[in-house]
Amino acid sequence: MPPKAKITREMVVDAALEIARKTGVENISARTVSKELSCSTQPVMYHFATIEELKRAAYEKADEYHTGYLLNFSRAREGVMLEIGLNYIRFAIEEPNLFRFLFQSGISAENSLLDIVDSEGLMPVLSAMRKEMDLSMEQVKEIFITLSMFVHGYASIIANNSLEYDEELIATHLKRVYTGAVLAVREEMK
Repeated sequence: MPPKAKITREMVVDAALEIARKTGVENISARTVSKELSCSTQPVMYHFATIEELKRAAYEKADEYHTGYLLNFSRAREGVMLEIGLNYIRFAIEEPNLFRFLFQSGISAENSLLDIVDSEGLMPVLSAMRKEMDLSMEQVKEIFITLSMFVHGYASIIANNSLEYDEELIATHLKRVYTGAVLAVREEMK
């Protein structure tokens, strides 16, 4: 008889993430994760003292996935900012449960937009923006804050099934907000 497969911490996190993706973060429990892994609850509780600890680990993995998703520019349009904004909204459409997990569950370590904009996890996104613009990182952060409020609003409404996705209309609105934010920051430089 072959030895039983060892359930690793990574496997437990992946299973919790899959549950969050399929049915929502509120359904992550030792029982649902063990069912996803076809094992007892013992390996789950061995790797994580609490379900909250497991949810945080799954959150971190979902956040990494989200950052990669944002930076995947499959369609070259009119710039990095437009692509990042549209990808953020597309993520809410394609992964509504993960979107709610990341941005509406209260699990994030950052408690405010200013915490988020200064977080290490956002640096790849801000760096991609800065590469496109001739602005300082502080100016890029100001533009990001303006855009993120607009884009997050659209994404939240769509993720909660209250608005249909119209990419051309959203792209037009996003360009207007982006142009206005850049102009405002450049005007402040004078």
